[in-house]
Amino acid sequence: MTRAKSTLEQWRILQAVVDFGGYAQAAEKLSKSQSSLNHAVAKLQHQLGIELLEVKGRKAYLTQQGEVLLRRSRHVTQAVNELEQLASNLEQGWEPTLTIAREIIYPMESLVCALNAFLPHSRGTRIIMLDSVITGTQELIAQNKVDIAICAGIAPKRYLAEPLCEEELYLVCHPTHPLADLGIIEDDKLLAQHLQLVIKDTGVQSNIDIGWLKAEQRWTVSNFHEAKVILNRGIGFCWIPSFLVLEELSSGNLVRLHLEGSQKRRIMLSLVIPNRDNQGPASKLLASLILQHHGIGVTNTGQ
Repeated sequence: MTRAKSTLEQWRILQAVVDFGGYAQAAEKLSKSQSSLNHAVAKLQHQLGIELLEVKGRKAYLTQQGEVLLRRSRHVTQAVNELEQLASNLEQGWEPTLTIAREIIYPMESLVCALNAFLPHSRGTRIIMLDSVITGTQELIAQNKVDIAICAGIAPKRYLAEPLCEEELYLVCHPTHPLADLGIIEDDKLLAQHLQLVIKDTGVQSNIDIGWLKAEQRWTVSNFHEAKVILNRGIGFCWIPSFLVLEELSSGNLVRLHLEGSQKRRIMLSLVIPNRDNQGPASKLLASLILQHHGIGVTNTGQ
């Protein structure tokens, strides 16, 4: 292995000399002697065999070669700073990665708002977001595969669930679909005669599909965005979260179906921490920010 000719300290001194406008200013900021800084930069130039700085009057200026190397050196020193910070965070129990399960009827915008508030305090924590459906979310919780889960309906037994919000699902189709002209549909057997689009449960051991009305014909897709593509071609009908179809309903590209006694469905969404006894500080912070987004609890910055 080839040994490095230079040290991080030398590059940090070079950066300081440039950033503060000269050796004297850098020496004052770093609480070092000006001669030690001169020696460090001179030795760095000698080791590299290239001139990095040239002094004009009382100020040091970068050479063209120096500009290139200084720019690259900043990436190196920043990476080392982040590495050392990560080591400190790990020592304090701060999680390097958080995995979140999001029931797909929970608005991504709401989760992003919480994540945006989390970012300045995240200390480099990586976020993995998993879209899940029905029992798929419950399996992730029960198998302790996620740090935070937003689940629909009833949480698995033995797990505490903090209610966040209710989401409405509308029954929709394209305006050219035969069902669109029926007004209030009194007999759901009429729906059974048409193609229904349903969302596949992500659970490994389940065959439940979101919103199935026992239609004889059904197409199963992975998410609501795929369902909307099909609906926009005039094919089928589907239960879809209201926030995902407001624009299409407003523009007339989709219309709501009014099923007697069931014009819309309300589903409660809750926050679940699968391993609360061993929950780390990053998870606690993000969970508190999700709750705060819905007007619940007080933010703990974890500082």
